[in-house]
This record gives sequence, C-alpha cells and structure tokens, in this order.
Amino acid sequence: MNQEIVENIVLLVIVTLISVLQNMSFAYKVENESKNQQSKTFQRTGSPAFEKVYTANQNCTDAYPTFLAVMWCGGVLCSQAPAAFAGLMYLFVRQKYFVGYLGEKTQSTPGYIFGKRIIFFLFAMSLAGILNYYFVIFFGNDLKDHMSVFSKILSSLLLIP
Repeated sequence: MNQEIVENIVLLVIVTLISVLQNMSFAYKVENESKNQQSKTFQRTGSPAFEKVYTANQNCTDAYPTFLAVMWCGGVLCSQAPAAFAGLMYLFVRQKYFVGYLGEKTQSTPGYIFGKRIIFFLFAMSLAGILNYYFVIFFGNDLKDHMSVFSKILSSLLLIP
C-alpha cells in the first residue's frame, strides 16, 4: 500500500476502529440486559432497564452512518487531524449520551446537543473540502493549507461546552 495514502487516512482509520469497539460495547450491554430478562429469546420489549439500553443503543446506531460519512469526507477532503479529533470527541459524547440515557433522560440531552454540534463541524469541513476542490478546478488556487489551519483552530473550540 502506498505510504502517502496511509499517512493521509491513518488517524481516521484509528477513530473508526475505536468506534467499532464502542458499538460492540453498546451491543454487549443490550445483550447482557436481554439475558437478565426471563425470556429465552431476544425481544424488543421487556423491563424498563432493557428498554432504556435498547433505545439508547438504537439512537446511537441511527446516527452512526452519518458520523462516519462526515468524518471521512472532512478528513479526506479538508484535514485529517481535526476530523479525527472531532471524531474522538464525538465518540466521547456518544458514550456520555448512552450512559446519560440509562439514567434520567434529561442527562442525555447535553451529549445529544454536543454531538449535533460535532456532526455540523464535520459537515462544514466536508463542504469546505468540496468547495476547495471546485475552486482548484475553476481558479487553479488550492486553499487546502489555509483550510487545514482554520479547521485546526475551530476544532479546538469543540472543547467549549
């Protein structure tokens, strides 16, 4: 494999693999709670604890493809490091959402809102990368270095609650 290509995506691959481990952890929690029920088969309904775990897992699963798409697009088209950082932040927030959902439902709200902000940031990075691509085609000017610096500065702002 071409070393230059690997250097441009290695952080995104690492975040993706961490997210897979997180998904497996969530699925394990659903399976474990399902086994605590008296039924021998997997059901979508059951005890309130099972329904909370199942719903939290389903909510995280629903947003997962969008997260992966914008993280990879932002990382490949704009800048890898800020996209990977935002991806790690998203995984942290998703964990906070999952755990918060298992408690009071109001505890999951900050994780949900923060997750939306990170998805928007990654979407904006993707859009900037696409615009830069067409800017190079039509005007011959590549702004990728400027966008990389700008996205690194903005990614640090993601830490502000």
